[in-house]
Amino acid sequence: MRIAFGCDHRALGLKRDLIIYGVELGHTCEDLGTYDEASVDYPDVACKVAQAVVAGKEDRGVLICGTGIGMSIAANKVKGARAALCHDVFTAGRARQHNDANVLCLGAEIVEKRAAEEILRVFMTAAFEGGRHALRVEKMTSMEGR
Repeated sequence: MRIAFGCDHRALGLKRDLIIYGVELGHTCEDLGTYDEASVDYPDVACKVAQAVVAGKEDRGVLICGTGIGMSIAANKVKGARAALCHDVFTAGRARQHNDANVLCLGAEIVEKRAAEEILRVFMTAAFEGGRHALRVEKMTSMEGR
């Protein structure tokens, strides 16, 4: 699977760790920024990653900031992005299974490295269940641009 990664200056270390872990899991990982600890506007990075996923250049995206909240709000402004803020493997699984989430958002100040690795693993392997959930995803999609 192709994964686009992005972070702000507060999450640089966790992003680097998760890219290494993603490669270990057999994924192709693309780093879309930021690349150093200089202050950056996270909406710019969120937009880059979400657009790459929606355009089909990447299969999924991972965005990390201090809490994950800003990244998730920003990514969800991109039409076609379904960004989910996850704090554990349960929410990561459900985000994929029930919401067909295509962008994982994490908080570097909330989730420790080992937990983040497990969350990433589950997010990449869990499958969308479709069925009644597909109708709900369609309803969310129809709300875009209102």
